[in-house]
Amino acid sequence: MGPKQLRRRLQKHSLTFTPSRILLTGFALPLLIGAVLLALPAAAASGRPIAFVDAVFTAASAVSVTGLVVLDTGSDFTLFGQLVILFLIQLGGLGFMTYGVVIAVLVGRRIGLKDRLLLQQSTGALSTQGVVRLSLAIAFIALLIESAGALVLTLRWSGEMGLGQAAYYGAFHAISAFNNAGFALWPDSLTGYAGDPVVNVVICGLFIAGGLGFLVILELWRSRSWRKLSLHARVVLATSGLLCCAGFAGILLIEVFNPETLGGMSWNDRLWTAFFQGVVTRTAGFNSIDVASMMTASQFFMIFLMFIGASSGSTGGGIKTTTFAVLVATLRATIRGRSDVQLMNRRLPVSMIMRALAVTVVSLGIVLTSAFLLTITEHSQQKDFMEVLFEATSAFGTVGMSMGLTADLSPVGKWIVILTMYIGRLGPLTLAFALYRHQVDAKFRLPEEKVMIG
Repeated sequence: MGPKQLRRRLQKHSLTFTPSRILLTGFALPLLIGAVLLALPAAAASGRPIAFVDAVFTAASAVSVTGLVVLDTGSDFTLFGQLVILFLIQLGGLGFMTYGVVIAVLVGRRIGLKDRLLLQQSTGALSTQGVVRLSLAIAFIALLIESAGALVLTLRWSGEMGLGQAAYYGAFHAISAFNNAGFALWPDSLTGYAGDPVVNVVICGLFIAGGLGFLVILELWRSRSWRKLSLHARVVLATSGLLCCAGFAGILLIEVFNPETLGGMSWNDRLWTAFFQGVVTRTAGFNSIDVASMMTASQFFMIFLMFIGASSGSTGGGIKTTTFAVLVATLRATIRGRSDVQLMNRRLPVSMIMRALAVTVVSLGIVLTSAFLLTITEHSQQKDFMEVLFEATSAFGTVGMSMGLTADLSPVGKWIVILTMYIGRLGPLTLAFALYRHQVDAKFRLPEEKVMIG
């Protein structure tokens, strides 16, 4: 074999850097850098470096905006360590490409077609047109909303702590909430503010806004009319609203009979806590009541909400609200015997339906595989299968809630959860496209034949 033939074969079989693969490595790089920084003695409150697997776990949880923790953020990390976590949360929530665009614009660098393709995939835009302006708008929106939330929380907590500490706590929790991260500086998360209307409204408003997606927020700002919104924006808003109402009603109706959670509260605290816990479950990861003390029905219901997650192009995870809406529309069309799948007086293309089915099946496979592996590695820690399934779904949906298994995970179990969080943040199809070498259309179609279904 000659040199030219060898070079052609190597080029043919080498991995090309597609947008999916660049995103795959783009999230891994800050994860590793963050893990190294968190493993430094300066990041640990004890002055001794934490175990490297714990540093990787914390960095992965922050970059994937999940919120699962093996160490207490407020007491086990110094200010330096907390700021590293906060930076990773912001980077993971908005995406490294958004920060890259901001820096490129500031230094006057030209953004080429390859960068625009990356921006399109990372932001969820439908085309490359206007993605640079979109990225700048995303950074501005995030800064504006986070600043507003931080200001209100600072004013709320200034009476309980000094103004400086209140400002830091307000900024930390505002950034964590908007990016749907779920990191808190209190060991019991926000259970101390279960019935506080200010904290509940601000935190919920932040993670709901972050979970809608930047494209939807921009459309709402520009259109301000339901009729002028795109189908994507209307589906996101309608589905998110229905899931929020279902979460609130479900938690309230089930947990009102549980003396360990809502049963021992006043009706004012019950309503606020049920609202917070029902809405936050889909992706944010904060909690105002002990999840382990909740009834099994509530925990199972929360698994369903975590699996759906937030919306496409947002800071949250899960299969996304739009995927869920497409699945429901497909089921409705199948039951009614219709060949076309319709959603809000629009016909959906077959490619979109197939993508929704693929996302759901692959995501379900990832969650079940992760849970299966955790049943093996954590057989001495788990109390029942619900704990493992809850943990796996929370990691994949980048939610960050736990029934108590996270703190007791074995080293192998931690690596399983780390990988699950990483896949959940990237998205299962992004990972599949990144690992698949050749993506070409078939040059011929095979004969058609039917099989029995059902």
